Amino acid sequence: MESPVESHDEKPGVSNTVAPDAHPEVAGGIVAHAVASNGNVLDEGLQRGLKGRHLQMIAFGGVVGASIWYGTGTAVASSGPLGALICFSIIGIAVFFVMQALGEMSTLLPIPGAFIEMSGRFVDPALAFALGWNYWYLWVCNLANDYNNVSIIFSLWTTSVPSYGWVLIAWAFYQGVSLMGVVVYGELEYWLSIWKLFCVLGGFLVAILINTGGIGGEYIGFRYWKTPGAFANGINGFGQTFLLAAVYYCGTEMLALTAAESRNPARDLPKAIKQTFWRILIIFIGLVFFAGLLVPSDSDELLSAKTKTGKSPWTIALVQAGWPGAGSLVNVVMLTAQFSSINSAIYVASRSLVTLAKTGRAPKIFGKTTKNGTPVNAILISNFLGLLALLNITAGAGKVFTYLIDISGSATFIAWAFIGVTHVRFRKAWVLQGNSVADLPYKAMLFPYGTYFVVGLNIFLVVISGYGTFIGKFDAVNFVFNYIVLVIFVVLYVFWKVVKKTKWVKLEDMDLQSGRRDYTHLDVDMSGVEEKGKRPWWIEAKRWVMG
Repeated sequence: MESPVESHDEKPGVSNTVAPDAHPEVAGGIVAHAVASNGNVLDEGLQRGLKGRHLQMIAFGGVVGASIWYGTGTAVASSGPLGALICFSIIGIAVFFVMQALGEMSTLLPIPGAFIEMSGRFVDPALAFALGWNYWYLWVCNLANDYNNVSIIFSLWTTSVPSYGWVLIAWAFYQGVSLMGVVVYGELEYWLSIWKLFCVLGGFLVAILINTGGIGGEYIGFRYWKTPGAFANGINGFGQTFLLAAVYYCGTEMLALTAAESRNPARDLPKAIKQTFWRILIIFIGLVFFAGLLVPSDSDELLSAKTKTGKSPWTIALVQAGWPGAGSLVNVVMLTAQFSSINSAIYVASRSLVTLAKTGRAPKIFGKTTKNGTPVNAILISNFLGLLALLNITAGAGKVFTYLIDISGSATFIAWAFIGVTHVRFRKAWVLQGNSVADLPYKAMLFPYGTYFVVGLNIFLVVISGYGTFIGKFDAVNFVFNYIVLVIFVVLYVFWKVVKKTKWVKLEDMDLQSGRRDYTHLDVDMSGVEEKGKRPWWIEAKRWVMG
């Protein structure tokens, strides 16, 4: 590999190294990029229009969707209040180390496709093919589940409109919004995510008031942890809740994908990773904890595979406390939450498909973008397949919710496991090629132990995810939905390896240069970048909450 060209316009703390073969136009060590009509950089067809505040809220907005309000009830029903809390805590620890791995790699190499492309560069090109398609259909399933959630939300208000009617209305609306471009997407996600954050905090307050008798006049405390109990459904319940937790935490890793459309990933990505993880962890653990206090795990009003509709624990508790119209208020909160989570699902699915197309792993037509960097074809096909939600016409919303959770959860375990494998290989190559760990702009905590934990835990979880199908009478349908993703992943890997005759990448041959680019010469807005500790505490608090 040729030695990289070094820029003479160096700035402290920012790498100015570019690979001369990464782009066709290189002059004086600086890549000449196309520019969108609004002045943002176009890098490999995608617009770098996301600001630091956008990055800090996008993953939060995409992860905290409407279904978390009744999905926490599903978790409690599956494994009990304490069981659900344990499952979400363990997955939260795993996600922390996943984000540490991604932070280290994506801050150094903010490339389109992020860990998908890196898996091919640092492990095996066949892995990038399999992992890319795995991540794409993971988010297509998440999108379908979001549309299914819309029908569940509206079913509380009226059943005169069939479930598929709400799905089609939402599908048409979000198709239009998703084509507006990354700048509009970033702004929408930012403000909607702030609204969702305040809604969640309000949910915490309401739960405390109900539990202590402030609303309803009856003290509940930990009554439901005693009767019907802190745990439910044994190891099968844990398996289902692990899948559910994985699906809800899934999306934190999308920050690595947004690095390719960030104005200044070296500055913004580490901050976004730290703040987003803690926001999401506190919110998920808090919601699961309070859901377990509000309703018993054996409540027949909670959403499960056996129900066509389901209520939020907050709705159930408020109605029991004497407010029969509470469901409408919770529904409004869920609808606004759904707006941004559908946006994020379309965004991630389409950008994953763009990467596959641009690297020759999918039809080239899906890699085409408009002059302002919007991947129209990838958006259209990804959103079209979100109509898998129409399965709820015959199976019922509850059953479809369970099926899509099974697929998305297993695909998430696979993605996280191979993010860990890719990170281990990257770090070994970085040191072997004569680089110092101290030179990395972001260093993963507790490496290699944290990364090994991620790999081991996720392999274990994907294997036991369908444990319940073997208990009692064999359930062939649930077995397929739990393990079909694993089979497809192996088939995709073997197919590409045989067809393309790919080889395991040697450590000494890994490309650690392409993608290490500098955009500071384009006068990216650096305002607001102050040395930590020099701002008043209330400004620091505001930025932690709002970005």
